[in-house]
Amino acid sequence: MWSLPNLLTLSRIVALPLLVGFLWWPRWEAGFAIAFVLYCLMGITDYFDGYLARAQGTVSKLGVFLDPIADKIMVAAVILMLVGTRHDDIAIISGIHIIAALVILLREIAVSGLREFLAGLQVSLPVSRLAKWKTTLQLVAFGALILAGALPAEVWIKVTGLAALWGAAALTVITGWDYLRVGVKHMD
Repeated sequence: MWSLPNLLTLSRIVALPLLVGFLWWPRWEAGFAIAFVLYCLMGITDYFDGYLARAQGTVSKLGVFLDPIADKIMVAAVILMLVGTRHDDIAIISGIHIIAALVILLREIAVSGLREFLAGLQVSLPVSRLAKWKTTLQLVAFGALILAGALPAEVWIKVTGLAALWGAAALTVITGWDYLRVGVKHMD
């Protein structure tokens, strides 16, 4: 239960209030810089918890349960903070770009519900390779957008983050549809 992979997953959950705290103050660029470093560390632990669990043969029920929860609450918290945190009356994610963030958030909720439903039927819904690319692009997008809060004069960072956000949203729709097609086959 207290294996290194599980501790890494738990560290992401414990670090989340710190991340939110550093993103809370929009004009505190140093806070966004610290949040960026913390976010990168959380992303690294997300990779290594699964890698180590598989490599060491220590995949546990707790880890299988906690890892997707840690991922989803991190995504939801970052989206909310980037939409809600305003610098000079403009949020980091604002205007039409909120649609991309909303697509990502809604897909996370829908796929979680689908996985829970299918688990009741003892049907596994494995993560697809395209979904892993979606997650990677999503992590890059949010990282760039957090960094844009630390370096607001570097407009290209925000533009890159928003482009990656739309790319992640597109992959979100594709992978969400793929999962739904698989799930529908098990519904009466």
